[in-house]
Amino acid sequence: MPDPARAAILSLSDTTGAAELAHALQRGGVAIYATGGTQAFLTRSGIAARAVEELTGYAELFGGLVKTLHPKIFGGILYDRDASAHRDEAARRGIEPVDVVAVTLYPPPEIDIGGVALLRAAAKNYAHVAVLCDPSQYGEYIEAFEGGGPSLAHRKRLAAAAFARTAAYDAGNARSLSHPEDGLALYLPLRAALRYGENPQERAAFYSDERAPFPEQLHGKALSYNNLLDLDATLRMLSRSPLAPRGGDDAVRAAVVKHTVPCGVAQRARVGDAVREALEADRLSAYGGIVAVDARIDREAAEALASVFLELVAAPEFDEDALVVLRRKRNLRVMRFARTLPDALASGRSLRSALGGVLLEEPDPKADPERLRTVSRREATEAERRDLIFAWDLVRHVKSNGIVIARDNVTRGICAGQTNRVSAVEIAASRAGENARESACASDGFFPFADGLEAAIAAGCTAVVAPGGSIRDEEVIAAADRAGVALLFSSHRHFLH
Repeated sequence: MPDPARAAILSLSDTTGAAELAHALQRGGVAIYATGGTQAFLTRSGIAARAVEELTGYAELFGGLVKTLHPKIFGGILYDRDASAHRDEAARRGIEPVDVVAVTLYPPPEIDIGGVALLRAAAKNYAHVAVLCDPSQYGEYIEAFEGGGPSLAHRKRLAAAAFARTAAYDAGNARSLSHPEDGLALYLPLRAALRYGENPQERAAFYSDERAPFPEQLHGKALSYNNLLDLDATLRMLSRSPLAPRGGDDAVRAAVVKHTVPCGVAQRARVGDAVREALEADRLSAYGGIVAVDARIDREAAEALASVFLELVAAPEFDEDALVVLRRKRNLRVMRFARTLPDALASGRSLRSALGGVLLEEPDPKADPERLRTVSRREATEAERRDLIFAWDLVRHVKSNGIVIARDNVTRGICAGQTNRVSAVEIAASRAGENARESACASDGFFPFADGLEAAIAAGCTAVVAPGGSIRDEEVIAAADRAGVALLFSSHRHFLH
């Protein structure tokens, strides 16, 4: 049985649950010491909390900048209760044992010094001290405290959580103050235990910044890593670049992805139409895929989704009768995401692993906006330009070598991951079939020879967009002019590996 708690220090920027915690400690006869704002809150809550100055015998300095950094506080936390020499020294120097430490750190951009030090000291001496770093821990702790005190295993878990919190806090401060060339400080807490990784025999767990928005699961089986990877790819398809504004007949976008490769994307005024046409763009490939929509799912859209075997459906909102339809599929994962998440994913920094290290990549710089310019003699018609922008907005999310063929704001053929651009065009065109006629074609990289463009023309594409930069650009432009198609070059390329 652990020794009873005798004194506690509370220093809380977040007072959620603090009154309940302090009341429990007070009922157990624990002397409560608190820093300025915390003491004022506890006093208003009817709790006899003392100022930390009463423990230290020393007034706080510099407007509260230094108040807990004192030997009587850190000695009371750190000394070994089982060592007679420590006990004798504590008694000789008048150091009172501190057995409970509760700290919630100042939120950024303010940098907390005393709070981090308190957490680390209490976590170091978890054999004798209980450390609380988050209001979510209070309920379990109160129950343990009122049952005779937390066990050693409980205190050890609390200590691990405290070290994790200070590691994350320090990493965040390091990132905010440093440049990428100085190094990269990371701490990613566990977000979810997964069914498996890429294959069922591989154990896996998902870690992410706790401030990052994470979709809420409303129904279905537990997620695997493949589900998360595909969901990330699908949500990114919903983010529209400045070249592809939202509104009017294009208000709703629906995207179908499988193995991170888009199968079909459609934009329509109504969510049911967008979902149905995205699925029909390549219904064979959509089987077993993931669908995300940037609008509220109604019953009509849900019925269309339920007509195909899917792994996951994601949307910002769902009508109740739509959820009834989707929940008939026992294993279908139904996820609700914040409307801001697709743009946050597409515009944020990306972090990827390679060779045992990580790549940190910045998004496209806003100071260098993307531009499209016509390089052929013929200008694109208004309809062609609309489809070109739609296809170009999507091809940036397709693995290189990537090709998107689109018409009337629906993808007609998509090909990803080919080792040469001609094959990528031919495969996309074969998937489009007759729908390639009078369509737009987007290529994520430049055409190194005219043959890739000629394959798009042979399939029936009348407008093409790609980055410029090939030493044979003039040959490619000449091929476009011979065929009378519109060719646009972008100032940016969008390789995705």
